[in-house]
Amino acid sequence: MGIEGSFWRAIAVYRVASLGYAALLLATSGGYERPVAGWLVLGVMAVWTAVTTVAYSVRRSRALLVVDVLVTLGCLLASVHVQGSEAGRAGLMPVTATWVGGPVLAWAVHGGRRAGTVTAVLLSLADLWIRGLDESLSLPVNGAVLLILAGAVVGHVARLTKQAEERLQRAVEIEAANRERERLARGIHDSVLQVLALMQRRGQEIGGEAAELGRLAGEQEAAVRELIRSGPATAEQDGAGLVDLGARLRRFTTPAVTVSAPATPLPLPAGQAREVVAAVGAALDNVRRHCGEDARAWVLAEHDGDLITITVRDEGPGIPAGRLQEAEAQGRLGIAQSIKGRIAGLGGTVTLISAPGEGTEIELVVPAHPSTVGA
Repeated sequence: MGIEGSFWRAIAVYRVASLGYAALLLATSGGYERPVAGWLVLGVMAVWTAVTTVAYSVRRSRALLVVDVLVTLGCLLASVHVQGSEAGRAGLMPVTATWVGGPVLAWAVHGGRRAGTVTAVLLSLADLWIRGLDESLSLPVNGAVLLILAGAVVGHVARLTKQAEERLQRAVEIEAANRERERLARGIHDSVLQVLALMQRRGQEIGGEAAELGRLAGEQEAAVRELIRSGPATAEQDGAGLVDLGARLRRFTTPAVTVSAPATPLPLPAGQAREVVAAVGAALDNVRRHCGEDARAWVLAEHDGDLITITVRDEGPGIPAGRLQEAEAQGRLGIAQSIKGRIAGLGGTVTLISAPGEGTEIELVVPAHPSTVGA
């Protein structure tokens, strides 16, 4: 149930207390022309109070909320028959009294301040129609204003409370994940990383094919260390299926590849993040293919306003003029499809800067997720 459950329990208490107040008014007031009908309406109110108390504790569907408004509206309009045609103008309160606030509070907690305000306006208009429109309406109008304000304020507070509870839950989950990652990191450091480091040193000492195995072991050691440092790349943010693009890009870190990303997350929907990571991977594959396995490359990720920019740079021989067009004509679509096609599908752009002997720089620009704007 959490914090939201506390709101619904408070609404149930409000309904019961309002029902008691309506019964007290009906019992002590002598202005109702048909008191028996009033007690019948009060009986309907009591039954519906019990129904909503149980129903809202089990399931809070939109259909139930709509029926809640209709039942309350029906009881309110029945006051015309109970109290007589002139009772409203005489200042007599409808049979429902403050009980009409129940569905207003329910909609406010369920749908926020707009839903609460709309429900309050609807019931307030019905209340004013029952009482009549003349100069004696200052008190009913004040009541309507208070009902509308209650719907707006309670809805706003309920929405803020839900968001705070969600953030707290995410913080607890992140803390638990960090503790587990630290526990695993200690075990990995005492076993896997030490073995990989030993393989790298021994491979370099032996030389030959063993040196290549040592180099690969060194790359895997760097990748595992970065994995431990950055944490899981699939961690969702804001409950919307977002992932940290920066954490995923750091997986490319090797002795030959340096990745720089902000310490704060770069949230993107998981599907978009996969496309960006695949494009960066294709760019790094081109570096290894054309510049050699040991070629140095740098990946820089940053966000500026509503854009995320990823730059992949190397110090290779560069791309001769016309080479990309020639490769595309030959059906080799590495940059055209693996990089440009993916980024274009996300609504982004790709800029390639290269000159013979001066290396190559590929800049990928994609729209940032709204939660990154202003971060």
